[in-house]
Amino acid sequence: MEAPPQSARETRVIEANAVALGVSIDTLMENAGRAVAEEAARRLKNPTDGVAVIAWTGNNGGDGFAAMHYLKQWGFSPDLWLLAPPGEIRSSPARRCFERIASTTRVRVGVPRPQELAGYSLLIDAMLGTGQRGEPRSPIREGVHALSASGIPVLSIDEPTGLGSPLAMHPQWTVALESVKEGMTRENSGEIIVRPIGIPPAAVHETGPGVFLFYPLPDSTARSPRSGRVLVIGGGPYTGAPALAALAILRAGAERAVVAAPQPAAGLIQSYSPILIVRPVGSERFQPSDVPTLLRLVDHLHIDAAVVGMGVGDAPESVAAMTELLVKLRARPLPLVVDADALGALGKGPPPSSARAVCIATPNHHEFDTHFTELHETLPDSRLEAARRTAHERGLVLLAKDETDLLTDGNRAYVNRHHHPAMTVGGTGDVLAGVVGSLVARGVDALDAARLASYWVGEAGLRAFSARSWGLVATDVIEELPGALRDGLARVER
Repeated sequence: MEAPPQSARETRVIEANAVALGVSIDTLMENAGRAVAEEAARRLKNPTDGVAVIAWTGNNGGDGFAAMHYLKQWGFSPDLWLLAPPGEIRSSPARRCFERIASTTRVRVGVPRPQELAGYSLLIDAMLGTGQRGEPRSPIREGVHALSASGIPVLSIDEPTGLGSPLAMHPQWTVALESVKEGMTRENSGEIIVRPIGIPPAAVHETGPGVFLFYPLPDSTARSPRSGRVLVIGGGPYTGAPALAALAILRAGAERAVVAAPQPAAGLIQSYSPILIVRPVGSERFQPSDVPTLLRLVDHLHIDAAVVGMGVGDAPESVAAMTELLVKLRARPLPLVVDADALGALGKGPPPSSARAVCIATPNHHEFDTHFTELHETLPDSRLEAARRTAHERGLVLLAKDETDLLTDGNRAYVNRHHHPAMTVGGTGDVLAGVVGSLVARGVDALDAARLASYWVGEAGLRAFSARSWGLVATDVIEELPGALRDGLARVER
């Protein structure tokens, strides 16, 4: 299957994962520079042809500096137009690339006039890459105008400066580093040449610390720094599971978690912690007659996501209640996380025609084989393909928990190996479902929420194991979530 165009955020996630795997930004920049230089050299007739790099102060500029280094080695004499003083070069790798070529290169600081570029055979656009947002600001805006007005062929690095805005650069060629970027077409990017730069496959297809870029940090202008209201529908014969999910929802940063549970489970769940809000529903276990009450709760509480199924049990009346409830919830534009005893209530085959909700199913190994595939594949690649196919056919996002977690929306597919075997203790799956619910309630894409949650909970489990060894329990994992988040965000500082 052809990879979809890569978003700017996904690019940063992959780069952060690559760094965690031991590939430095310096190495990626060096490889990018060589790829750009090779493509530029192919479009120049001989070393006497003039070439100029027009650069800004970020990593896209660093790729341009690195390209100049290789062009100089091959006999070309590239000039540099740096749109800001060298002291404003922001990243250390870019600065190192600049310092390597500065003493032997004609460096002009400022925006060139179109007529000053007219004598060159090729111009390299190294102003803005995947980190850009909106229309280019001055002096980059003037730089784009100068290149466009010069009439000289332009080669852009990674994506054209200003892509997606009315002021965008329209080059003849774009060297897309590792993959085509979101929004790029032949019309706005010219001929697109994809060049690898040394990103390990695991950085793309497995979870890594880069997924913390998906965490929804609060907007500084927001009235409340926390958001996201989640309803947990669970409990009955088992009370710990919905309580664990609700506590994880709060530790993952949501504003509110409410548990709807049958009597007398509701009272027991409330006793676990004073921070839990619990609404009793019906009698000892969920019945179909409880569905209208649950739907009214959804409306009354103005929730942003629902987590359904943990602790419900497998009594026929409870399964019937979950089946009816999920049909009606899926008809609403409300993200759903379906776990444990409600997984069988999702039914076989495609989603109902009325389905509007994003639905994330979180089965364990046994539940995956029972409810989602009859193939019983044992090889991870085969199981991942079975999960991808099932997710596509049934309109689900799957987070299948196992020694290797499988994560797919039927199109994109990933694996997560970042956890500890001690986490097979009961309750950690409820924690994971709660974290997923907390994230989707705050607007995180469903598959990205599954990727972040699986890695984050795995990291919390590894931290808990270092303190508790084989005696860790699910509540230890919950208590480690904030520290794991703090350190994860520090690794991908935005």
